[in-house]
Amino acid sequence: MIKAIVTDIEGTITRISFVKEILFPYAVKHLEHFVRTHQQREDVRAQIHAVRNELDNPDASIDEVIAALLGWIKADKKVTPLKQLQGYIWQSGYEEGDFTGHLYPDAYEFLCAQKANDVALYVYSSGSVKAQQLLFAHSDFGDIRHLFSDYFDTRVGAKQQPLSYQAILAQLPYPPEKILFLSDVVAELDAAKAAGMKTLQLWRDAQPQSEHHPVIENFNQFEASKL
Repeated sequence: MIKAIVTDIEGTITRISFVKEILFPYAVKHLEHFVRTHQQREDVRAQIHAVRNELDNPDASIDEVIAALLGWIKADKKVTPLKQLQGYIWQSGYEEGDFTGHLYPDAYEFLCAQKANDVALYVYSSGSVKAQQLLFAHSDFGDIRHLFSDYFDTRVGAKQQPLSYQAILAQLPYPPEKILFLSDVVAELDAAKAAGMKTLQLWRDAQPQSEHHPVIENFNQFEASKL
């Protein structure tokens, strides 16, 4: 019996295009102004320092920092300081009503049903915890943060590495075989399975599949007994 679910976000419970067509362009448009304007703010200053560490250049100018950040966005790099800064930028977008966080209706109904059945819900995404919480605080269905027990991002490790899932397991009060990981990406599912979790692929956008993981097209097809 499943006691907990750890879910990916993009492509699993939200559409991929929401991030690529709404959030990423918004961050690109506002990043330079945001970093220049807020570079003395403590949390922003810490991320600028982290960018310089990533560049192995502690003396990198603010222009070089911004260029690196924009380059990482273009290359879709999962770099932690970039994800943190994107979260700060998206916060203003959500709060000003420029967009709401997309959530598939079947995903919302599924999450609510699992919560009602006392299944603990967790999130693991390459987007920062701050960005995750912003999406759920300003979702198409209102503030749904109460559904989730905790959030994880790349600070526990890369999503395609089994050690990352072991780090998450160390923080959860359930054995791995009682935890279900949801994702649309086979490499992430492989890593979670290697750590001992059960896995389920959401196949919404014709991604590659694997015979090693059960597959559903939406949560209306979910059957816990078949996992």
